[in-house]
Amino acid sequence: MPNLPPLSLYIHIPWCVQKCPYCDFNSHALKDEVPHIEYVQHLLHDLENDLPLIHHREVHTLFIGGGTPSLLSSHAMQLLLDGVRERLTLAEGAEITMEANPGAVEADRFSAYQRAGINRISIGVQSFSPQKLERLGRIHGPEEARRAAQLAEGLQLRSFNLDLMHGLPDQSLEDALDDLRQAIALNPPHLSWYQLTIEPNTLFASRPPKLPDDDALWDIFEQGHQLLSAAGYQQYETSAYARPGYRCEHNLNYWRFGDYLGIGCGAHGKLTQPDGRIVRTVKTRHPRGFMQGKYLDKQYDVADTDKPFEYFMNRFRLLEAAPRNEFTRYTGLSEQAIRPQMDAAIAAGYVIETDEYWQISEKGKLFLNSLLELFLA
Repeated sequence: MPNLPPLSLYIHIPWCVQKCPYCDFNSHALKDEVPHIEYVQHLLHDLENDLPLIHHREVHTLFIGGGTPSLLSSHAMQLLLDGVRERLTLAEGAEITMEANPGAVEADRFSAYQRAGINRISIGVQSFSPQKLERLGRIHGPEEARRAAQLAEGLQLRSFNLDLMHGLPDQSLEDALDDLRQAIALNPPHLSWYQLTIEPNTLFASRPPKLPDDDALWDIFEQGHQLLSAAGYQQYETSAYARPGYRCEHNLNYWRFGDYLGIGCGAHGKLTQPDGRIVRTVKTRHPRGFMQGKYLDKQYDVADTDKPFEYFMNRFRLLEAAPRNEFTRYTGLSEQAIRPQMDAAIAAGYVIETDEYWQISEKGKLFLNSLLELFLA
């Protein structure tokens, strides 16, 4: 199967202690105890149902997201990862990431997660300001965030990431840079530094807070980018910075239009078949329905007319060049199918083309939405 892209596995844990007002992920505030073992059993049944879609391919990365996966007991995590390894082939040295909330980080439990196979932790810090954390509905304080990062470093994992937001309600330039300095001081190999956006169907959407204006946001990004670069971090995606050798392999696979199995409540999958079809799967969002055994919400083939937009929507988030031959290998379409749109992108100064690759330009990064609109069906 020479034209199939690399394969990843995403597993969704849907529960949180409480729902944050900016969050539009599929997360549900806990009303009772987490049904640790029962949910893991359903996850493994869900995985078994999807195995025919991957044709015995090896899985290169695994990401456990949420919700708050660190609410799952270490015993349940061991059962989950053992069950995954029994059902499919994990590549040797596969990156296995788990998201964690600093308010749900315990040293003993994290050592047990590591023994289960977790080798990378992504810690949702968001800010080091007590006032901003409260405004964001976070259940942790700055000290817990620092302690979680120090614990992650002490475990000598393969890597760890800190998630940090900017453009917060009433945030000044100095506030944002102070958050960044405190994050850098904790020496994470990877930093996700992304701008708060108001998403539909969130508490912030119904009662919008006052956010910094566009000029202020640009100053924050420009000076923050300089700060990160000076500290040895390289930007490789719109919101991702890493020290050399520590990029997130799982997210790279998404952005390179790789394949991924999506398991658990509300998880999405993209799976290229040997006949060239790209199959998308969407799982049942609510835990109640999912845990009744109704795992699959919908499954459909991606239309050829939608493939160019889906490909470039992912590929142009990355700052690395996109090999031209990958477009045909991963979509099954000839380059002629997008020649008029690509010529328009080049003429607008959004993309630079060579014989081997397409490279998004500085202008293309600034006008990414306009660039991507060219490829809409």
